[in-house]
Amino acid sequence: QVQLVESGGGFVQAGGSLRLSCAASGRTFSNYRMGWFRQAPGKEREFVAAISFSASNTYYADSVKGRFTISRDNAKNTVYLQMNSLKPEDSAVYYCGATNSRRVTVPYEYDYWGQGTQVTVSS
Repeated sequence: QVQLVESGGGFVQAGGSLRLSCAASGRTFSNYRMGWFRQAPGKEREFVAAISFSASNTYYADSVKGRFTISRDNAKNTVYLQMNSLKPEDSAVYYCGATNSRRVTVPYEYDYWGQGTQVTVSS
């Protein structure tokens, strides 16, 4: 199994920045494609960003492209989400996931999930 633990969430004013981390253990980290999703109360879990095995390919939701950056450090078994120019509508619980599927934008293709970290953006 793979265990994932997110950290780095918090409270920030609009226009500010946060960097989320997702630490993995239990399997070879580089064997998995990694993604970030978010979920606000009463809403579906939505795709935010994903990254390939070697970080040669990245994918972003239109709502965050140009503001968020996903990266990974396989030596440290960690994936990151740098979030800049944050908006109130970015407020949600952010989850990282691991998958062997090429369909990285759909949550049901992910085999493992972290517990989530809360991001709250105030205006």
